[in-house]
Amino acid sequence: MYNASAMKRPALKRRPSRAVERLRKAIAVDATPRGPARVVSLLEPDLVLERAARRFLAQPLDRCVKCNSTFVGREPAFIHCFYCGKMARIANASLLAQEEFEMRSGLRIAV
Repeated sequence: MYNASAMKRPALKRRPSRAVERLRKAIAVDATPRGPARVVSLLEPDLVLERAARRFLAQPLDRCVKCNSTFVGREPAFIHCFYCGKMARIANASLLAQEEFEMRSGLRIAV
C-alpha cells in the first residue's frame, strides 16, 4: 500500500541570513558561561541598509513584484497593484510629490 506521508521530503537548502549566522556564532563562542550576559546586536548599520535596499524598487515597473500582475497603478513614489494590494516603494522617488498627489486626488485631507 502506498503511504505518501512515509516518504521523505527533500529539505530546502536556504542560506541563513547574516544576522542569523552572527547570532549562531555568538552562541557557539559563549557555550560555557563566563560571566555577565552579552548583547548581540542584530541591527548593525550595514545589515539595516542591506535590508532596506531589498525593500525598494530601483525603477518603476509595469508589473507587480509580488504576483506579477499587470493590473497596477503608478503613483509618484509607489507602484500599487490592484490585484493583490501590494504597495512597492520606488527608491529615488520624492515623498513630497507623493503627498501632493494624495492630497490632489482626495486620498488625504489637507490640514
